[in-house]
Parts: sequence; structure tokens; C-alpha cells
Amino acid sequence: MSVTRTVVSPDDGGLDDRVPFLARLESEDRSVLLALGRQLTFTARMILIHQHEPSSHVLFLVQGWTKVTASAANGYEALLALRGPGDIVGESAALTGRPRSATVTALEPVRAVAVEHERFTDFLSRSPAVSFALLGLTADRTRAADRRRLEFASMSVRERFAVLLLDLARTHGRRTQEGIELAVPLSKQELAGSVGASREMVQRLLRELRDKEAVVTGRRTLLIRRPDVLRRIAAAGPASGIPSPQGPHEE
Repeated sequence: MSVTRTVVSPDDGGLDDRVPFLARLESEDRSVLLALGRQLTFTARMILIHQHEPSSHVLFLVQGWTKVTASAANGYEALLALRGPGDIVGESAALTGRPRSATVTALEPVRAVAVEHERFTDFLSRSPAVSFALLGLTADRTRAADRRRLEFASMSVRERFAVLLLDLARTHGRRTQEGIELAVPLSKQELAGSVGASREMVQRLLRELRDKEAVVTGRRTLLIRRPDVLRRIAAAGPASGIPSPQGPHEE
């Protein structure tokens, strides 16, 4: 099974520097770990893991992309991460014994291996190298989340949205003749949940970016034609020419 991701940067192209869990393991450890579980398949928009449910297993994604979301008490849903081939999901609840902290939903057909959490924790107790790999992954995810929170704290929604699109282009972009096509299908609501905005605000920003011929949008599709416009917005803020969002929920 291949767990290498080939993506394109908005500038020159290259490899994603975010290494999934299975790619951090020696091939023997990876084979033994996956042999402990059973294969599962999920159709697009099917839920793999439900927030607040008790943990019974961890999932290793073999094929297809998923979104990780968490819902607040007021119903607002935030997009926390995208997980794809080689990633592990559900490990936190398995290790702590606490209920699931997020929902994981298939964005496209997904194939995964489910390992019961008792088998998983027993394997970790006998495999120091795998335990350290998981610890390293957890540290990397925490550091990335902290860095994103720090960056976003001083940005407007307009700037956060430009940064998000550039990040998606770098980590999930496919180079085409027309531009950089995002390889994961995200709705406007999911994009909004990733930057703490309303769906209406994201629609407005996309319309303004279309007017500048920076992006082309379709149903759950997005093509970035001019990443230089996004970079100017992310770096210059109001100087980009796109008006600052207004209203108490957008800043």
C-alpha cells in the first residue's frame, strides 16, 4: 500500500511536508498493525466516526479523503482538519478512554482498516517505535494547530480565507492547464467552518475572487487560477482591494 502524497505548491510544485502516520512506520510494523484490523468501505458523505460516541476502534485510512469536524452547543460546525491516505483517526479517544471529540466524514469513497482499540493499545505497548511515531504525529498536529490559531488571531476573515485557499492548494492541489484544482470536494459551509465565518461571507468572498479572475468555482469544486492574488490578500489585508468583512460574526 502506498501512503505517499504528491501535491503541488502554488508556486513551484513539490511534496507535502505533512507526513501521515503509516508513512512514519517501518514496513514490517505497518503490515503487522494493519493485519490486526478489518477492512471497511464508506461512500461519500458517510460518517466514519461520530462526535461524543464511546471509542471502540481506531481507523487507518487507506484510500480517499475525509473531513474532521466538531459541533458547538449552538450548532456551529467547525472544520478542524482533512485526513487522507496513511492517516490515523480516532486514536485520541482510544488512548484516553474519553468519548470521541470530533466527527469524521467521508468526502469521497473511502477504504479504511478498523483496529479494535484494545488491540491497538496492546500493540503500542509492545512496539516502542510505533508509540514514538504516534507521539511525534500528535506533537506535529498540536504544533500546527497552535501555529494556525496564532496566525489567524490577527487576521480578518478575508485574510484567513486567502491563507486557507493557499494552504489547500499546497497540500491538496492538482496542477491543470487552467490552474490549481483542489483535489478534495469542500462545500461553502465547510470552507466557512475552517475560517470561523458564515456561509454567506464565504459566498461573498468567492464572488469577489471570481470577479478578479483569481478562482473558478463549481459544485464542490474550486480552481485557483491566480494564487498571486491570494498571496497579496493574505499579506496586505485591506491593500488587496477586497473590502473588509463587516458584522460581529465575521471578525
